[in-house]
Amino acid sequence: MKTTSPFLIVLLVLFFSCSSEDNPIENPDNGNVDNPDNSGGQNCNDPASYIFNEEDNFILVEFEDNEFSSDWTLQTSNSATGKGYYVWTGNQSLGNPGNGLVEFKLNIKNPGVYRFLWNSAVTQGTNGSDHNDSWLKFSDADDFYGEKDGNKIYPKGSGKTPNPNGSSADGWFKVYRSGNDLDFKWQAATSDNDSHKIYVEFRNAGVYTMQVSARSSGHGIDKFMLFNEAKYNQNEAIQKTTFSKITCN
Repeated sequence: MKTTSPFLIVLLVLFFSCSSEDNPIENPDNGNVDNPDNSGGQNCNDPASYIFNEEDNFILVEFEDNEFSSDWTLQTSNSATGKGYYVWTGNQSLGNPGNGLVEFKLNIKNPGVYRFLWNSAVTQGTNGSDHNDSWLKFSDADDFYGEKDGNKIYPKGSGKTPNPNGSSADGWFKVYRSGNDLDFKWQAATSDNDSHKIYVEFRNAGVYTMQVSARSSGHGIDKFMLFNEAKYNQNEAIQKTTFSKITCN
């Protein structure tokens, strides 16, 4: 009876060991979710369960990291990051906020006043004052207002005054970008012909809900940020490129 040479056995073991190391199994692509913490026990590949975590008084989120109704359309642009940007292609909702509702859960660890900006574009027409806005609301924050030169305005329906020029209702601000440079840029203002910056106050640590709904068709949104102006000026904030860590509900 023939026996296998011990030398041959050693060669075979080494061969298969090297083959295994040369061809590792790679993890599937999870898009913008970089090794998410699934501490809540839910599937972190489900955007409905995403929580975006503030770190060091800053939040940066890809707008497309969510679930959208069919009238929100994912499109691509060399000026947009991530998978692209979403644009509203349904009927305009100029006076009735809440259509095409999208909600983002934000985990605030450092309470304070945060400024809001989004990176958006006019994707329809050639006039920078058309197709340039969407609705924004923070219903469970401690305060949500526009500010210019130390003067504050509040959404209509919030129970607070004064209110902005133009459209606003039920605690929603119309938030727009301006100028005829139609491509993506960081800008967010409210009150027609009297632009006020957007601020939201969180007095306690916790998870808060940011709501966006459709207003103008053709308004494309790529990403958004919130930052504490005591820590960053606008130029410093928009230079930051690290997106907020995503955990699960």
